[in-house]
Amino acid sequence: MSSNYFDEEGTINSLSTLMSVIPGDTYAQFEKHFINLPDRLAHDTLSEIDIQIFRTPEGMLSSEQGVYVAEYVASKNVRQAKGRFRGYGKDDSMDQVVSNHSEVGNQSTRRDAPSKEISGTGKKDALKSTKKAEKTKTAKEEARELQLKEEGRIREKVMKMQLNISLMLKALGEMAIANPIFTHSQLRPSVKLVNPLLRSPIVGNDAFETMVKLSKCTVDPLCNWAIEIATALRLIATEEIAVLLELFPPVGEGEDTEVPSLGLFERLVSGLSISCKSGPLPVDSFTFIFPIIERILLSPKKTGLHDDVLKILFLHLDPILPLPRIRMLSVLYHVLGIVPAYQASIGPALNELCLGLQPDEVAPALCGVYAKDIHVRMACLDAVKCIPAVSNYSIPQNVEVATNIWLALHDTDKSVAEAAEYVWDCYQHDFGNDYSGLFKALSHVNYNVRAAAAEALAAALDENPDMIQESLSTLFSLYLRDVGFGEANFDSGWLGRQGIALTLLSVADILRTKDLPVVMTFLISRALADPNADIRGRMVDAGIMIIDKHGKDNVALLFPIFENYLNKKASDEERYDLVREGVVIFTGALAKHLAKGDPKVHSVVEKLLDVLNTPSEAVQRAVSTCLSPLMQSKEEEAEALISRLLNQLMKSDKYGERRGAAFGLAGVVKGFRISCLKKYNIMTTLRGGLLDRNSAKSREGALLAFECFCEKLGRLFEPYVIQMLPLLLVSFSDQVVAVREAAECAARAMMSQLSAHGVKLVLPSLLKGLEDKAWRTKQSSVQLLGAMAYCAPQQLSQCLPKIVPKLTEVLTDTHPKVQSAGQTALQQVGSVIKNPEISALVPTLLMGLTDPNDYTKYSLDILLQTTFINSIDAPSLALLVPIVHRGLRERSAETKKKAAQIAGNMCSLVTEPKDMIPYIGLLLPEVKKVLVDPIPEVRSVAARAIGSLIRGMGEENFPDLVPWLLDTLKSDGSNVERSGAAQGLSEVLAALGTEYFEDILPDIIRNCSHSKASVRDGYLTLFKYLPRSLGVKFQKYLQQTLPAILDGLADENESVREAALSSGHVLVEHYATTSLPLLLPAVEDGIFNDNWRIRQSSVELLGDLLFKVAGTSGKALLEGGSDDEGSSTEAHGRAIIEVLGRDKRNEVLAALYMVRTDVSLTVRQAALHVWKTIVANTPKTLKEIMPVLMNTLIASLASSSSERRQVAARSLGELVRKLGERVLPLIVPILSQGLSDPNPSRRQGVCIGLSEVMTTAGKSQLLTFMDELIPTIRTALCDNTPEVREAAGLAFSTLYKSAGLQAIDEIVPTLLHALEDKQNSDTALDGLKQILSVRTTAVLPHILPKLVHLPLSAFNAHALGALAEVAGPGLDFHLGTVLPALLAAMGDGDEDVQQLAKKAAETVVLVIDEEGIESLILELLKGVADNKASIRKSASHLIGYFFQNSKLYLVDEAPNMISTLIVLLSDPDSSTVVVSWEALLRVVNSVPKEILPSYMKLVRDAVSTSRDKERRKKKGGPILIPGFCLPKALQPVLPIFLQGLISGSAELREQAALGLGELIEVTSEKALKEFVIQITGPLIRIIGDRFPWQVKSAILSTLSIIIQKGGIALKPFLPQLQTTFVKCLQDNTRTVRSSAAFALGKLSALSTRIDPLVGDLLSGLQASDIAVQEAMLTALEGVIKNAGKSLSGAIITRVHTQLKDMIYNEDEQIRSSSACIFGILSQYLEDRLISEVLEGLTDSTSSPAWTTRHGSVLAISSMLRHNAAMTYASPLITTVIDRLKGTLKDEKFPVRESSVRALGRLLIYQARIDPSDTTAHLAILTSLVLAMQDESSEVRRRALSAVKAVSKVNPQVVIIHASLFGPALAECLKDGSTPVRLAAERCALHSFQLAKGTENVQAAQKYITGLDARRISKLSEVSDDSDDGEDVPAHN
Repeated sequence: MSSNYFDEEGTINSLSTLMSVIPGDTYAQFEKHFINLPDRLAHDTLSEIDIQIFRTPEGMLSSEQGVYVAEYVASKNVRQAKGRFRGYGKDDSMDQVVSNHSEVGNQSTRRDAPSKEISGTGKKDALKSTKKAEKTKTAKEEARELQLKEEGRIREKVMKMQLNISLMLKALGEMAIANPIFTHSQLRPSVKLVNPLLRSPIVGNDAFETMVKLSKCTVDPLCNWAIEIATALRLIATEEIAVLLELFPPVGEGEDTEVPSLGLFERLVSGLSISCKSGPLPVDSFTFIFPIIERILLSPKKTGLHDDVLKILFLHLDPILPLPRIRMLSVLYHVLGIVPAYQASIGPALNELCLGLQPDEVAPALCGVYAKDIHVRMACLDAVKCIPAVSNYSIPQNVEVATNIWLALHDTDKSVAEAAEYVWDCYQHDFGNDYSGLFKALSHVNYNVRAAAAEALAAALDENPDMIQESLSTLFSLYLRDVGFGEANFDSGWLGRQGIALTLLSVADILRTKDLPVVMTFLISRALADPNADIRGRMVDAGIMIIDKHGKDNVALLFPIFENYLNKKASDEERYDLVREGVVIFTGALAKHLAKGDPKVHSVVEKLLDVLNTPSEAVQRAVSTCLSPLMQSKEEEAEALISRLLNQLMKSDKYGERRGAAFGLAGVVKGFRISCLKKYNIMTTLRGGLLDRNSAKSREGALLAFECFCEKLGRLFEPYVIQMLPLLLVSFSDQVVAVREAAECAARAMMSQLSAHGVKLVLPSLLKGLEDKAWRTKQSSVQLLGAMAYCAPQQLSQCLPKIVPKLTEVLTDTHPKVQSAGQTALQQVGSVIKNPEISALVPTLLMGLTDPNDYTKYSLDILLQTTFINSIDAPSLALLVPIVHRGLRERSAETKKKAAQIAGNMCSLVTEPKDMIPYIGLLLPEVKKVLVDPIPEVRSVAARAIGSLIRGMGEENFPDLVPWLLDTLKSDGSNVERSGAAQGLSEVLAALGTEYFEDILPDIIRNCSHSKASVRDGYLTLFKYLPRSLGVKFQKYLQQTLPAILDGLADENESVREAALSSGHVLVEHYATTSLPLLLPAVEDGIFNDNWRIRQSSVELLGDLLFKVAGTSGKALLEGGSDDEGSSTEAHGRAIIEVLGRDKRNEVLAALYMVRTDVSLTVRQAALHVWKTIVANTPKTLKEIMPVLMNTLIASLASSSSERRQVAARSLGELVRKLGERVLPLIVPILSQGLSDPNPSRRQGVCIGLSEVMTTAGKSQLLTFMDELIPTIRTALCDNTPEVREAAGLAFSTLYKSAGLQAIDEIVPTLLHALEDKQNSDTALDGLKQILSVRTTAVLPHILPKLVHLPLSAFNAHALGALAEVAGPGLDFHLGTVLPALLAAMGDGDEDVQQLAKKAAETVVLVIDEEGIESLILELLKGVADNKASIRKSASHLIGYFFQNSKLYLVDEAPNMISTLIVLLSDPDSSTVVVSWEALLRVVNSVPKEILPSYMKLVRDAVSTSRDKERRKKKGGPILIPGFCLPKALQPVLPIFLQGLISGSAELREQAALGLGELIEVTSEKALKEFVIQITGPLIRIIGDRFPWQVKSAILSTLSIIIQKGGIALKPFLPQLQTTFVKCLQDNTRTVRSSAAFALGKLSALSTRIDPLVGDLLSGLQASDIAVQEAMLTALEGVIKNAGKSLSGAIITRVHTQLKDMIYNEDEQIRSSSACIFGILSQYLEDRLISEVLEGLTDSTSSPAWTTRHGSVLAISSMLRHNAAMTYASPLITTVIDRLKGTLKDEKFPVRESSVRALGRLLIYQARIDPSDTTAHLAILTSLVLAMQDESSEVRRRALSAVKAVSKVNPQVVIIHASLFGPALAECLKDGSTPVRLAAERCALHSFQLAKGTENVQAAQKYITGLDARRISKLSEVSDDSDDGEDVPAHN
């Protein structure tokens, strides 16, 4: 660098110029040069000696520097005192920072000269000394000279370095100033260059100057604090911590008004707050000043700056910006640990910071898991979840990340571990084998980290056992390293050793057998002799745990190790004793795994008992634990052992031995179980010891045992605690100090173990002891109550509220010792206080409790002066509450205020809000009393206290508070009470939050208009305080609350008006400046309110506001004169315009002018008064406000309030009337232009205004403006808002009165044309609707033809519907035009058209009146008869819709519609069927029930017609009507029949039953299922009554059909039906009987129990009446046929017995039925019986009586039909065949006919089972051919049918014998009997197989003519309706 000053300056100036021209390149090159500057790099290598040399003047060695240097430094400091470092506050605090080279560091020009001077002087001195030295130079002098030269060289090097770096720093500063905007973007790299040099001893000042310049480049206005920023950064860089801490103001200093000036950091924070007012700082500025924020927040305690600094920090959390996030996170973790109260604000901030972290920043973000506090660790884990890499499961594998999460995963706190689980799941990698982080964490300063590290290491080793050996080696090495740490008196390595002990405890589970000797050797050789007692104890615990886990399997391995050590001689006695104690304990722990009788156990016990004498509580405790499990082996020696210990306990001279005996006794008792206390009289002995007045040792020993029992046995010992309590009480007053101390320890142990139940048992007796007259009892009870301070936290919070008040009472006891005990007890309560602030105040609080008269106020003052950083625990509350309670009851207002303030603050500081619950009942009543104190200030503090209480503890703990406040608010008491309640409620509402307030606000507003004046007064008073408690939050409710206050201003009650006025004043006072835009709208709304009182109040309040703004009182009396004369001045008007602005002033005056015409006189007067007071010139003002006034009037005209519309109309009318011609030219254009306003309400108002203007103005005046009015109204009619179009319709109506048809002619065509425009069609349509509503008949003919043009568009369909609504009955005469078009459109392919046409058609059918019904029905009937299915469907829908929704009387039209719709149920189109069904349902539902039966005939006819249509379509098969196959098919028509069935005449009932049958036949089974029960019930009910047989017959017929179709659905009715049918079998009428028999047969198939029924039928056969017998037999046949399988053997036998004679009955019908039943029954008969039957029947065929012969043949025939196999298999079959052949020649043709039938069935069976047996076939066929030639036509027909049936089964059996039957068949074809001929044709068709091919026809011509053969071949094979089925035997 150049040494020339001007060159340097020129270079710097050039750089500055370049910086303003090309800043980017210039700075980049400069930065590169600075970074690589050799001097800068060399600077970092300077040593302390180099600096010392540099500071030493030339000619002097650095080692000689002394007084001179001190003087030099002092002189430099004097010169330096220019105020630059004033902020430090101390003169000597910067003597190292502002060093002795500061002069050099300030100006480069002066830098050379002084240096040279100093240098020159030094040289002269050196020359002189050299000359002298030439004479006598010693070796020492030569050495000094050489050293001077060396130091000179170093000094020169350092000075050169200083010069170069200083120049660079100066250049950087000047460049920064030259282009501050660019420099702002480069602040971060610049700071990196300058910051390290701030602490430099040679260029620190230059770096500081550069930092000042950089600070000036920060954002405005932060740059104004540049010097402060630079100073703070320099302080931070030089790490002057002590200076910094002194500069931070303590918490609460802001309240000290005596401090006149702010310190450095306070000024800085103030500057930062000002800079952040408009928003966050730019990221570069924030990063620049962040070290200052960081340093403040890293303070070890909360400072007065914390709140403001955090607010600034929270503004800078944007996830996108490049912030120093990791440092921000770290500092927030620190703050959260220092001040837990910040948790609510810091938690979200941490989350937001983490949103911007990168994946490689996860590890440092997790540093919070190492925090001491749980809430910090939780906040860290919750925040880390927000890191994108974590939430996206994309964390890169990293050892540090894994270690941190793994540590948290094994945190000592369960909630932290659970939170860490989620983060570990997101990590998605294994932990790995690198445990270095865990080993490091073992020596962390926080215990929780050490404990977590131990658990984490154990878990890692559990997953990876191969690493156990290596990890143990590492642990042992670490232990050896840490043992060597520290000085003589300070052990700094204990943390790591404790961590190792914790680890050994944790890994106990996972150690392997091979690891045990290693670990145990380590413990014995090293760990048990640790110098730290805590670590020794933990190592012992670890050893015991290892032995517990592995000892059982490794006794042989471990025992020798322990025994070897115990047998070893001691080299170091003290060390040996320590280790020996541990080894003995290990041996004891291991001994429990020995066998019960092992002799080693006894020696171990002895050793343990010996170690018990060690005066170490930890050792004794461990021995006690080891003894318990070993007692199983000592059962026999139990008494001696216990006796020995008791003896030692009571009589040993040494305290340590007695205490050891107590521990040993407790361990032994635990081992022998608690029952041994009684068994060995231990408690008796202890009780005796306690009562032994001669031996203090006995008493102390008993108490020591009592303490150890409580501790060791825990809750098990609780019953004995209650027994020992009196003795314990006595011990507290023992004369011997040691006994008293033992009693206290025992009491503490007892209390710490007490359960909640135990507390309840102990506490009453202790409290009762306080009432005892004996002072000693009192004293003891007090001492025990004091010991209750050591209860478990839960029990403590439960008992302290009861204890402390009693202890406080004791303080005034007459006996000094009782008082002293009370003091001590309260001190004990104070001693367990965890809150450090309260703990420090315990003496003060105790003074307040001891002497409440003198110290209550003092205590309260001290509490108020204390700043609480930590939360308050239960013991703190116990001491605080009595003092606060006393304070609340004081007479002094000041004391009450302070007590109320503390009461409010307490609940926000408590650890657990539930700790406050016991005190609520004590404090709240007093706070309530203070709340209604006569002094307002006291009430105010009490209100805030109540707010704090409810905020801190929640509403649920104060269930009666809000109701009490509300009740007091409504009370009839004094205003003071209501005012206090209002103030309290306002604070409570503020505490409960906005949501609660919003819920209760409607109730508050409602009560402001309560009927009772006191209630109104109370609630209005509430509004006086709500602004104060809610602050700015209340602003948004002003518009809701102001009307209530305005209402109150007009109240009839004086106090209510005063309350409202007071509230109004408060609102104006609070919000007049900030919320005038909110207040004015509320007042303006009030002006337009429906209630005149509110309007009056609003006008008055508006007047008050305007008067204040104008600066007038508004109290001037204005009497007489016109409305335009006022008392205002122009100045008032200007003032109003200045404050409100001209626009707002115009709005307010427009509203005011409008209400001058109010309907209420008082409102008019009030408005006129205000108007006159503030308006100087009415005409001029009106002209100014005319546009705004018109806007106001237009808006008011469109209001929903009738009064407001009326007022606006009157105001507009008044304007038109008063100003007439002058105002119309102004008004009409404004109204016309108003239609272009985007606000639809205003456009609506325009239309209403037009109506008003046209109504008010004369006709002649209007004609002038017609050219403007008509287009305006036309435009309005096409507006896009319906309300505007409606108002335009009214305007059109007004126009029509003046303009007549001209209005229609000019407007309607335009609207019709607009219908074609897609954009405007909707609005034009609505415009037409509005016109139609005025002149329907005139306009409709113009519109309809255009709309119904086919094909109908979607819009036209919509338009028709819309117009129909308006046209109404006017459409009656146009239905023929409208409906066909709509019906066609309803079937359109376009869904939109379809839906709109449907909607329009529905509208059309509903708007017609009675006159239009006929036309409508006609059109609809045309529709359903149309050829198009879509039109039929649409018409059907409209019929249903019309009948369902029309209000007209349509019953007369219903029959025709029902009939039509039923016929449509068989429509070919399925969708039409569905719609018709729905329509039918709607029509039927529209008819009253009582009329329905009259429609029965037409319904039956319609069903018949519909069925015929289906029959024609189907041509065979079951006939079902499609409409009756739908779900719920019968729903429409069923009510008609059921109504007729239930309530009709006999004839109607018959018709109904028959109709139901017909209906069911055409209904599908599926559709019928859900109606079966609905139909069957009434049918059964009717058939049981006395009705004609026709009704019964019809019902039976229907029931049969239901049985066939309904099936299982009839199950519920089976018993009833069965009974009914059986009863009907005995009816007089044959039809009824036969129907019942048939139905019963069908029914039996559904029944499970048939025997009783068959039994009944058999009994019925005994009847003498043959007709009844026939019916019974028919029924029996049906039953057996359908349910024969269910018959029992007994019943079968009975039937067989009864029927075997009836087959020979003389009555042919009975014979026939009996024979048929016989055949069916044969299926269920045994083989033996069948043979007997056949034998009997065969014999009977030759009986002389033909009836007998006939019966037997019938029976055989029936058996061949129903049981052919058994019959054919019978040995008698040959005889049977012969007899049948014989009966073919019987003289009686019925016998012959039956024989033919039987032979035919036999042949069929043969053909089926043995087609090849032609011989047998031929024999029977021959007989049948003979029968074909019988003289009886019946026999011939039967023979032909038999042959035909055989041919159907197996044609080959017959056709091969064609030559046999051919001729006979040919003869039959010519038979004279038609039935025979027909049978012959069918027989020929099947026997010759004529339908199977022409060759068969040719073959048949041998026997029949070709003509016949061809004719017969054309017959259908399946159209055979003969009784073939009877001839075909059942398959058996």
